[in-house]
Amino acid sequence: MSLVEPQWPAPKSVRTLVSTRSGGVSQAPYDSLNLGDHVGDRIEDVLANRAIFIKEMPGEPIWLKQTHQTIVSTPQSRDLSHGMPIEADASVTNTPQEVLVIMTADCLPVLFTNSNGTAVGAAHAGWRGLCSGILENTIAELLKIAGGSTAADLMAWLGPAIGPESFEVGEDVVKSFQESGYAVPIKAFREIPNQSGKYLADIYLLAKARLEACGVKMIFGGEYCTVRDRQQFFSYRRDGETGRFASAIWIEK
Repeated sequence: MSLVEPQWPAPKSVRTLVSTRSGGVSQAPYDSLNLGDHVGDRIEDVLANRAIFIKEMPGEPIWLKQTHQTIVSTPQSRDLSHGMPIEADASVTNTPQEVLVIMTADCLPVLFTNSNGTAVGAAHAGWRGLCSGILENTIAELLKIAGGSTAADLMAWLGPAIGPESFEVGEDVVKSFQESGYAVPIKAFREIPNQSGKYLADIYLLAKARLEACGVKMIFGGEYCTVRDRQQFFSYRRDGETGRFASAIWIEK
């Protein structure tokens, strides 16, 4: 299994594990380390891939049923779920060895920790969730369990997502961000020449602006493109029928 190594100054107590598409058993078009159980792959292969993925972890991750909304799974909400599927697009914890996982294939995974490593979070930020406030909600829930930390104590890592040269969007996406109540960076949307109403969007820049607006100053990552890096990453935009890779974070004992 090949991995992406997040480059950020997270505390030593915080561990991360970001898979690629390599090192699993799934057949094309899910080849080979597909971790998504909702994309049409053989469930036996998905379970085998997950077993490979979690070998480096202290336990079974908290798998979310991601819905492109703004719900954050918290320790309290999980206590009340009684083993039911967790419909959420982010999760937070301050419990050591509780593994948080986000699955993506173009959408932006964002990992969080506070500077002393006592609380962590993971968010799935597609453009809809990003525009609607998934990062803001994740930060709010993280600070509730982070023992007096402020937003300035948080750091965020922007994982592999669709890059600014590949993310073509329409005017509806631009308008949604413009009407969201947050300032939109000038360079976040670039008109595509000779294509009326078409833009290239920079999801990394949009996410960074939202994080900074919340008071998060320590922001890392954001140098990937899942569409262009066919060897390492699944990409829904590129392939349509494809797998999912995962970004995980936890606190070691």
